[in-house]
Order: sequence, then structure tokens, then C-alpha cells
Amino acid sequence: MTKPILKNIFLNSESAIIRPSSYKAVHLKSFFQNLKNQNPHWEVEPLWFEWLVLVGLFVFATWLLGIQGVWHLLLSSDPTGITLVIIIVFAVSTLWCGVRAKELSRQRDLISTASAAGVQNLIQAEGWAGEYWNALALNPQDSGAPLDLLMEHTHGPHSTAWWVNGVQLKLGLLGKVIGFSVLAMQIGQIQSFDPSQAQDLLRNLTSGLGVALLTTMVGLVGNILLGLQLTRMDRFADDIVAQAQRHGLRLSR
Repeated sequence: MTKPILKNIFLNSESAIIRPSSYKAVHLKSFFQNLKNQNPHWEVEPLWFEWLVLVGLFVFATWLLGIQGVWHLLLSSDPTGITLVIIIVFAVSTLWCGVRAKELSRQRDLISTASAAGVQNLIQAEGWAGEYWNALALNPQDSGAPLDLLMEHTHGPHSTAWWVNGVQLKLGLLGKVIGFSVLAMQIGQIQSFDPSQAQDLLRNLTSGLGVALLTTMVGLVGNILLGLQLTRMDRFADDIVAQAQRHGLRLSR
């Protein structure tokens, strides 16, 4: 008799301990759901804010590498200047990504505003989606032309940005070729081996190897980080096209 009683007491105490935590989880979930319902624009991914956070991390990493002397080492070890060119290309491309991210966010907000105003106001809406809806309402002979124009707005500039991203990698490979070429020429100029000059010889040989490895590393890192930003913008642009098409179906009803 005592075992069932003890078991019931244990289960009741366990449920009493678990119940408050589960209640808090449900309460928090309902709280955030109410906030989301009261602010529909929160459903839009904060692309501009994400870019600002990423740039903040870049600035912090730049400062940290600067105080550690990494930038001086990179630039002083590359007499060709390819490393500096890659850094400039990456910095300018990142700033362009910020401008582009802000414009994409603005266009997404215009879609949300136009869709909330009703079907009748879709044609008079501003932005890329408004041009797309207006073209759909005119029933063009080429039914795919409105979508092509919308895709040109949302994804067209990204093609050039992806090409620039590939240039970083190609510059890194160019630095590798130059570095190994310098290394090969220095080896070819060796007439005889003098043990007393071994230190100077190794210093001259490793200079070409350092150019090859450093430029390749900087090009790869820049390619990865810029590709991350472009991939995120492509995905956001896909969402703009999908939302414009979804609301454009309401015009044909």
C-alpha cells in the first residue's frame, strides 16, 4: 500500500515542478505571437539590419587584425600590390551590398504596403512590384515580359556583383602564379651554393612563396565573405519575386 502512495506523491511533485516551466514556455510563445500579429512587418526578414551586423563584425575584425599587425604583414609581404587590390575590391563591393540591401528592403516594404491597401491599389503601387502588376493588368502579348522585367530589377545587378566576386578569386590565383614564377626565377639564378649565404638565399626564395600563399588566402577569404552577402541578397530577391507573383494572381480574379 505504501508503494502506490509514494509513487503518486512522486508523480504529483514531479508534475508540479514541470508544470510551471511548461506554463512559462506557453506564455512566452503566446506573447511573441501576439507581438508578431500586432506588427505584421516583422515577418519580413531584416536584410538591411543583417548587413549592418555583418559590417560591424568586419570592422571589429579589421581593428583586431590591425592591432595584431596582420595588415602590415600582409601588405609588406606582397610587393606586387595584389593583396591591396583584393582588399579594396572587397571593401567597395561590401558597401555596394549595403546600398543594394537597403533598396531590396524598401521594395519589400512597398509590396507589404500595397498588398495591405487592397487589390484595387496594386496597379497604382510604387516600386518594381507596382510596375509588374501594372504590366500584368495591360495583358501584354508576351505574357512572360512582366516577369522578365521584374527579374531584371531584382536580380540583374547581382550578376555583375557575382562576377566581381569571382575577380577576387582570380586575383588571388594570379598572385599565386606570380609568386611561384618569382620563386622559380630565383632558383634558376642560383649558380653555386655557398653555406655562408644560406640565410640570404632562403629569404629570397621564401619571398616569392609568401606572395603566392598570401594573395591566394586573401582572395579566398574575400570570395567567401562577399559570396555570403550576395547569396543572402539573392534569396531576399527571390522572396520579392514570389510575393509580387502571389499578389499578382489576385489581379486576374
